[in-house]
Amino acid sequence: MSIAEPRPGSRRLIRAALRYRVITLTLLVGVVSLALFLAGAVAAAQWTAGLYAIAVAVGYTVRMLRTLASGGLGVDLLAVVAIVATVAVGEVAAALVVVLMLSGGEALEDYANRRARHELDALLRREPRSAHRFAADQAEGERIEDVPVGDVRVGDILLVRPAEVVPVDGVLLDAAAFDLSSLTGESLPVDRSPGDDILSGSINGAEAVRLRATAVASDSQYQQIVALVAQASGSRPRVVRLADRFAVPFTVFSLLLAGVAWAVSGDPVRFAEVLVLATPCPLLIAAPVAFIGGMSRAAHSGMLVRTGSVFETLARARTVVFDKTGTLTTGRPVLREVRPAPGVDATELLALTASAEQYSSHVLAASVVQAAEQRSIALREVASAEEHATNGVLAEVDGRRVAVGKLAFARSFAPDTPRAEIGPGELAVYVTVDDAYAGVLLEADPPRPNASATLRGLRELGVTDIELLTGDAEETAAHTAAALGISRYRAECLPADKVRRVAEITERPVVMVGDGVNDAPVLARADVGVAMGAKGATAASESADVVLLVDDIGGVVDALAISRRTVRIALQSIWLGIAASVALMLIAAFGVIPAIVGALLQEAVDLATILAALRAARVPRGVRVRVVTGGAPAQV
Repeated sequence: MSIAEPRPGSRRLIRAALRYRVITLTLLVGVVSLALFLAGAVAAAQWTAGLYAIAVAVGYTVRMLRTLASGGLGVDLLAVVAIVATVAVGEVAAALVVVLMLSGGEALEDYANRRARHELDALLRREPRSAHRFAADQAEGERIEDVPVGDVRVGDILLVRPAEVVPVDGVLLDAAAFDLSSLTGESLPVDRSPGDDILSGSINGAEAVRLRATAVASDSQYQQIVALVAQASGSRPRVVRLADRFAVPFTVFSLLLAGVAWAVSGDPVRFAEVLVLATPCPLLIAAPVAFIGGMSRAAHSGMLVRTGSVFETLARARTVVFDKTGTLTTGRPVLREVRPAPGVDATELLALTASAEQYSSHVLAASVVQAAEQRSIALREVASAEEHATNGVLAEVDGRRVAVGKLAFARSFAPDTPRAEIGPGELAVYVTVDDAYAGVLLEADPPRPNASATLRGLRELGVTDIELLTGDAEETAAHTAAALGISRYRAECLPADKVRRVAEITERPVVMVGDGVNDAPVLARADVGVAMGAKGATAASESADVVLLVDDIGGVVDALAISRRTVRIALQSIWLGIAASVALMLIAAFGVIPAIVGALLQEAVDLATILAALRAARVPRGVRVRVVTGGAPAQV
């Protein structure tokens, strides 16, 4: 005879009963006591319920003493006194309700935390665990072996099957469409071509693709995000500690009020009736739930907050400092002008230059090739190409010797190459053809399309000072600052100079926004560091308190807005619980509310506090929509 497997609903109920054991035991004791009472064994019912309530009170007392011994504040005193007082005056039913209220409050907090952390936990659940690697000993690369993701090495060729998560950062060998929602918040699939970088955590579309690993798992984007999530979810913010301190005057007030009610009425039951309404659950629950909800809301908006305490500091920010390249600007230069030498056709110059530049890995090369494609200029046949690191590229294009790069590199082929006159923020790319000067291409790194709107949004939120710190030349920094309406800027800054300047600022807290490895020190030094982490700037992300997973500078405004709303909701929830408890205690002091009714009312106060705090995890009405660079609109 076989034993039937429990149904899924039954299994969930069993898991819940085991997880919340105090609630289960309290309900069991309540049922047993009620059965004894109905059977006429009133004394046995009183003793059963009373002894169990006292045992729970002892447990809370031990926990409170341990908290005090570890340097924290014990806020369970009122609960312990309420349980003991109700048992002492014979209100054992009320004592059981108080126990159920406390354990139920903790269970509700646990549920609220799980509900609010949904976005964060989703990242952890999808962390890649294994990879399909082409065996190195196969000449044709046909045999595939499954290996732990930690065994993948740079250069390995991997297969990503349909709907699978990309295990490590890599370069695509095949074209495909990817779901990047867990990394950037983009809701629509994004097309990627061979040679494009793809980050771990991206979800492949309908076709299997190959990629070459460019980073090991520990250095890949998704694993870095998971590490930040793990650290963020385990934090305990400072506002929560302040909420703990609110319990000290609240406890003193409650005990005094209960004592006065007892003294005036001469009835010790009045003391218990007041205290059952004074349990500190709103103080214990409201702030943690609100801050975890805020972290979930931030994750849903494309940003990760390293610790909950960041919200309080960010909400009070008065100064925001920006890096320039890749932060306020796109970090992707665009071709501004083609200046051919006398007798050289501009279209011909761009065609030869783009044909040579397609074999260069320099950041300026991509913009030249893109400009040629946008103008429908066909690239020429290239017989050979050789890149000279940091200087330029030398190629044979249509049988002609083409050199593209810095002025000194061009002069090594054509000594009479003139220095070009360039404007602020512009860069010159010199071209020679068959050892003769052929012309110059002018490029610039323009401000992001929404950079001005971002600065305006910060000012509307009350940020009084905005400053630009950059390592670029004075002319370039001045040009960008003027274009964006920034009055305070410093140019030619080394990383140490940025750290020194941020330390000098008196209008605090100071928020620093950057994206590169050179920004890591100043991000760590600022009161709040915000990293543009969508491009995989690991050093910056590790030093920052907030990581923007979407390549959108508007996320800085979103971070401030979410922080202020989260702090406001946390404090509102705390004071809602305190105000409701005080009002009910004052009523109970006149003997209007019996102890059993008061215990039930306090449970309602706890539930209202949790629901109020959970607002931090929801999208408020009237949300605006910001445009994510390279993707679909994302709600904030």
